[in-house]
Amino acid sequence: MPVTMRSLETAVPETILVQSQVRDVFAAQPGLTRLGQRLVGTSFDYSGIETRYTAVEELTLERRTDSPVFFDPEKRLILSPSTKVRNDKFADAATPLFIEAATKALASCPEISAADVTHVITVSCTGFFNPGPDYKVVRALGLSPAVQRYHLGFMGCYAAFPALRAAKSFCEADPDAVVLVVTAELCTLHVRTSNDPDAIMGSSLFADGAAAAIVTARDLPSSSPGIVLDHFETVLTPVGEESMAWNIGDEGFEMVLGTYVPHIIDEHIVGALEPLLARDAAVHGRPYEEIEHWAIHPGGRSILDKVEAKLQLREDQLVPARETLRDYGNMSSATVMFVLKHIMDAPFAGDDERICSMAFGPGLTVETGLFTKSGAPTLTTSRAAASEPATV
Repeated sequence: MPVTMRSLETAVPETILVQSQVRDVFAAQPGLTRLGQRLVGTSFDYSGIETRYTAVEELTLERRTDSPVFFDPEKRLILSPSTKVRNDKFADAATPLFIEAATKALASCPEISAADVTHVITVSCTGFFNPGPDYKVVRALGLSPAVQRYHLGFMGCYAAFPALRAAKSFCEADPDAVVLVVTAELCTLHVRTSNDPDAIMGSSLFADGAAAAIVTARDLPSSSPGIVLDHFETVLTPVGEESMAWNIGDEGFEMVLGTYVPHIIDEHIVGALEPLLARDAAVHGRPYEEIEHWAIHPGGRSILDKVEAKLQLREDQLVPARETLRDYGNMSSATVMFVLKHIMDAPFAGDDERICSMAFGPGLTVETGLFTKSGAPTLTTSRAAASEPATV
């Protein structure tokens, strides 16, 4: 039996960030130069983002606290807590997101019970604690204490792919295996004010969210389509090592996201796709637009623009990525899972549809996956919002 993603669910924190409001706050920070102000305006306005979510409840103009740590709404001042303070917040706020997404993924796959789960893989690059999220998920969901646990940490935006690839390997080694993959990122913990273009770019893009999937090769009845994990490949571009990086500073983690990244992707995306597509005669050599779905990690609007133009894709093929970016921002490793959920939940006639997926991260690393949407047809769209948070 093929290894299939049987369920895919997402979760976001309750606090909503409206992009235009966040832009105005960042543009008004003391110490920002005139050039910095212009960069803030350009970065936020061109981001393709309308709303994002944050686990830092302080990051709103409405919330009041006597001892602000991340943001003082009365002074409209972005504060600079230490890395320890930020990481402590990660431990407190990431845990419920991991658990919520995992619980939803298990519940939406009724053929699988908690007792069936054999492996748990958790993913995050925005914080550390131990016993970690893999342990917390096992305890919260009542999984067997003998479940094999793995945590992929600090890999960046592409990390969902190594996690899914590992899940596929476990299932190929043991056809009875059931793997729970959970990724959660709290990128807004590390937002800071600065005149540095990389910091400004990060503040305009990054957001918080989580996603979880059940992966198995078991032959299960199902009333909804799943995503078969066909092939994965990894490519390191010959340039770009300094253009995207993720470092730990004294006041949070520091993202390096150079403006040249979209150009690197533009120059090397065809070569990065070649080894993946060469593994499947059904798609190799075909025009890219003939592959029905493209689940591209929306690292930013300019990246999606470059991919669409270089591969000569139709506008509708990038809708899942663009709508994910618009509604949720860049949630690092969780983001491509949101894009895949968009595709998984779309109306489906029952005929197999191919999905080519890509994510980019430090290195510059390009992770690619070739999948197949397969299974029971759906007559109407079943796509729902990741959650129903209260607007602030």
